[in-house]
Amino acid sequence: MNPIVPSPSAPSRSLSPLPTPPTPSGGPSLTPASPSPPKDMLPPSGGPPSLPSPPLPSIESSNLGESMWSPSNAPTKHGIGTGGTVAIALVVSFVVVGLVGIVVWFVKKKIKNKKGDSFGHVMPSPSGQSDTSYPMSSGASDREWLWKQWIPNLLGEGGFGPVYKGVLSDGREVAVKQLKAGSGQGEREFAAEVEIISRVHHRHLVSLVGYCIYEDHRLLVYDFVPNNTLHCHLHGKEKPVLDWTTRVKIATCVAHGLAYLHEDCHPRIIHRDIKSSNILLDNSFEAQVADFGLAKLTLDANTHVTTRVMGTFGYLAPEYASSGRLTYKSDVFSFGVVLLELITGHKSVDPSQPLEDESLVQWARPLVNRALDDGDVGELPDPRLENNYK
Repeated sequence: MNPIVPSPSAPSRSLSPLPTPPTPSGGPSLTPASPSPPKDMLPPSGGPPSLPSPPLPSIESSNLGESMWSPSNAPTKHGIGTGGTVAIALVVSFVVVGLVGIVVWFVKKKIKNKKGDSFGHVMPSPSGQSDTSYPMSSGASDREWLWKQWIPNLLGEGGFGPVYKGVLSDGREVAVKQLKAGSGQGEREFAAEVEIISRVHHRHLVSLVGYCIYEDHRLLVYDFVPNNTLHCHLHGKEKPVLDWTTRVKIATCVAHGLAYLHEDCHPRIIHRDIKSSNILLDNSFEAQVADFGLAKLTLDANTHVTTRVMGTFGYLAPEYASSGRLTYKSDVFSFGVVLLELITGHKSVDPSQPLEDESLVQWARPLVNRALDDGDVGELPDPRLENNYK
């Protein structure tokens, strides 16, 4: 049988076999005698019955990526190929991922700062040894343990917040100064105080063990000095009278500590709040100067003018109180008031005295002048010494 060839007037390129009458089962069926050419090789409708053209690549072609007519290289109606679209999509994806990463980093940093993940910091010891510092833990259970240790053991109220007694897990006793919120000593002042104290190591200055920042709490952890303050021993009730030798010893210790701040620290340090309640005593009545919360670094070797006067009334140098001009002599004046307390046993300010004698400096000035002129100390020495001051 001859091969089936489409009629020139066929309306479609596709070819369907001619209908054949049904044949009895098992009878011969109509089949082409020779293989028909592939559909893609058929000439277009209306074309001459010439030799079949080579097949055009189809979507299923194995060389799709190499064909210049493949859909991936076909221009879109906007003139950008699929390859360009993919490249733009990749660039946009990288930008979005980068922005998301930056946002996540900032959020994590903010949460870390708020929760105080860097809860503790250890102060370096003078010799680089770690045995003079205690590592503050950042674990939640350790923080809870520390709070339970500190809060019930209030030692007193300082100018910038309460002071507690604590016992670390190794049995070491510490004093914890909690800074008041809104006291004016913010992060800048706190960082300055820590920076100053971390560089100060002297036997007559209270040592800083470490510091803690937890949420809105700022804590300074000091070595605990067990024998209370000079103010307590001089003016507290039911305290034994300090003998003259002990008073001279205390004065000498404070002078050494103050001289170290003024002469041996680089840069030198002005304490700004020398007073009897900032002088701590150990069991041997060795004195240590405490509370560097008001201490300031002074880059100018001569003077430092402050915008507000800070200190304790009764200990302030007149020129500092009136003009805010702070010098090392301001500390010396305050130390002189402490010496008057040791000599007389009087408070720096005593409201129980007549108005003209409330200030220790005002009361003692004529007595000191007379003692310098003729050697008569008169009423100046503490009467509790019973003339045992030579």
